[in-house]
Amino acid sequence: QVHLVESGGGVVQPGGSLRLSCAASGFTDFTFSSYAMNWYRQAPGREREFVAAITRAGDNAIYADSVKGRFTITRDNAKNLMYLQMNSLKLENTTVYYCNAVRDCRGTWGQGTQVTVSS
Repeated sequence: QVHLVESGGGVVQPGGSLRLSCAASGFTDFTFSSYAMNWYRQAPGREREFVAAITRAGDNAIYADSVKGRFTITRDNAKNLMYLQMNSLKLENTTVYYCNAVRDCRGTWGQGTQVTVSS
């Protein structure tokens, strides 16, 4: 079972930037490049919502409308890493961000990393 660990969260001012990282490990039958990867976010008491997704080869990505043009998802398969570059951060972006690995419609979650946007 793949193990995911997010990092890079922290406190940033409105309009600022952060880059989140997701490190994958613990592969058995498959490699990191076998998994499509996603970022989600979830605030306390709120439903977990989709943020961005990237294909296995990293050659295509999709974004939630709320982050399109501000966030960029990338991956480095050689390093088993996925990133979320977050620019022009807003107060409403304050929440926990989770990475997610998907293969054959089965998903694995990381523990999440806290992002706080505050003036």
